[in-house]
Amino acid sequence: MIFKPTPISDVWIVDLEERADDRGFFARSWCRREFEARGLVANFVQVNVGYNFKRGTLRGLHFQRSPWQEVKVVRCTRGALYDVVVDLRRDSPTHGQWVGAELTEDNHRLLYVPEGCAQGYQTLIDETEMCYQTSQFYAPDHASGVRFDDPAFGIVWPLPASVISDADRRWPFHTVELTCRRES
Repeated sequence: MIFKPTPISDVWIVDLEERADDRGFFARSWCRREFEARGLVANFVQVNVGYNFKRGTLRGLHFQRSPWQEVKVVRCTRGALYDVVVDLRRDSPTHGQWVGAELTEDNHRLLYVPEGCAQGYQTLIDETEMCYQTSQFYAPDHASGVRFDDPAFGIVWPLPASVISDADRRWPFHTVELTCRRES
């Protein structure tokens, strides 16, 4: 597994190390030791699957509030999607920033999303499926989110949102003042 840091603290892109031959390839898509060696959470309790009929479908931006904050490891198992992580951790040097990654059935890429970050995605083609592991059980009373189109974040989605739930349209705008760092 090849771990690549992103501009957001503790968010990682994980590429598979494929061992290929004339049959295809073999690779590990999960290794507890490799995640733990980097200080990443590696204890997962739930696996979720999301299937989307239409290109442009947007889901998110979701997270769970304390004490049920969760780590996610996201992968596209069919089709293609653009996954976005927004740092909502107030004490983080990257608070209020976002990063996006294209996850496809062909690139087999994973995205590691730490606690305190919101995550969402947009499908790039019809019939896209994603799968993600979580470090906490789903806690509906602690489920939360922020708006996908919040100007405080300035997320550039690859497509116009063609399908989005009413619930995702109703998430609040980010009202916490974004921290600015000054150079001394």
